[in-house]
Amino acid sequence: MLEISNIESFYGVSQALFGINLKVEAGEVVTLLGRNGMGKTTTLNSLMGIVRPRSGSIVFRGEELTGQPSYKIAQRGLGLVPEGRQIFPNLTVYENLYAAAGNRRGNANPWTLERIYEMFPILEERRSSMGNLLSGGEQQMLAISRALMTNPDLLILDEATEGLAPLIRQEIWACLKRLKDEGQSILVVDKNVADLCVIANRHFIIEKGMVVWEGSSDELKAQPDLQERYLGV
Repeated sequence: MLEISNIESFYGVSQALFGINLKVEAGEVVTLLGRNGMGKTTTLNSLMGIVRPRSGSIVFRGEELTGQPSYKIAQRGLGLVPEGRQIFPNLTVYENLYAAAGNRRGNANPWTLERIYEMFPILEERRSSMGNLLSGGEQQMLAISRALMTNPDLLILDEATEGLAPLIRQEIWACLKRLKDEGQSILVVDKNVADLCVIANRHFIIEKGMVVWEGSSDELKAQPDLQERYLGV
């Protein structure tokens, strides 16, 4: 579904990515792991066209995305849940969801308000509340739901559970497990390795803008020294 090849990205004269290679197959959950500042968000921003790679290739469903503007990349079927949620604070929950609604690729079972409210009942209860009045957990549920309302082929989450209470984190993991079971392809950044290993097919570890390891959940769990070297604080 997605193949990123030899991506190099810069912020001004400072190089952030040094030849990133990554693949996501249809129906897979794939993670990007690494300490803060190692290039995870830059990789996602390069994929979404927020940062323009200077070299390399990003191919999604056979189409080259490198160099396309962000709105066109989103229209191709990539839905981003950004770090920090970035919901519209001056819109209600309903308005945040309605503003993003679309089914450009003709999904036979598209995401609707009813499906969203069934997955996150609290959003139906808070549908008339302004975005800036929601709790952090409710905002993250709204951010995920807003991305789903675009009916993406690939759902991308940057720091899926950062700063959330344990009970809310478990609700988010249960949501992602359900989406995987329904065949949704997912690319996720998070620090909770134990939870990620339950749902993810493959993991990529990034260190200083390079992929230094790739493997399955079983392989990652079997190498605690690897986690300590690249993921430990």
